[in-house]
Amino acid sequence: MIDQDIIEPSIDPETRKIGVRHVKATNAAGTRTKVQVRDFAPTYTDEPASLGGTNSAPSPLETVLIALVGCDGVIINGVATAMNFAYAGVDFACESQIDVRGPKGVPGIRPYFESGKLDITVYSDEPEDRFRKLCKNVEFRCPVMNLFAAAKVDMDVTWRQEPAADYAGSVD
Repeated sequence: MIDQDIIEPSIDPETRKIGVRHVKATNAAGTRTKVQVRDFAPTYTDEPASLGGTNSAPSPLETVLIALVGCDGVIINGVATAMNFAYAGVDFACESQIDVRGPKGVPGIRPYFESGKLDITVYSDEPEDRFRKLCKNVEFRCPVMNLFAAAKVDMDVTWRQEPAADYAGSVD
């Protein structure tokens, strides 16, 4: 049974609808990879110099964290819209830990994140019970957050609510 705090789907639950994402990339035998997504300017990944890279772009694992906070931003917006939940903005702080022996091939060491910490501050004047309902629904729906859970990454997620007037961020 689904929790009563989980809001109704915003799509017909009986009709399967597949979303396909496409990414193309090239790597010239180094740590830097050029990535093309849709018709956007190319983006890049690299490794820090301390890990043998040229430190010219975020690492692939850093882009996973970018995907996590970006996905949470999208899902917060969608859930807030569905709930008619008013908010001024959201701030995220995210970090993770990986035992670098895993990607270097040491048997028995997982080659991906062991743990992570995600702090989410939502700037809203909504009542506490509606804020908690928003949080629960975002965690239920967020694809990237659920990938972390499925991979058994020990995530410490902290949600905070601050007054809407305190939001100082902007998206340029």
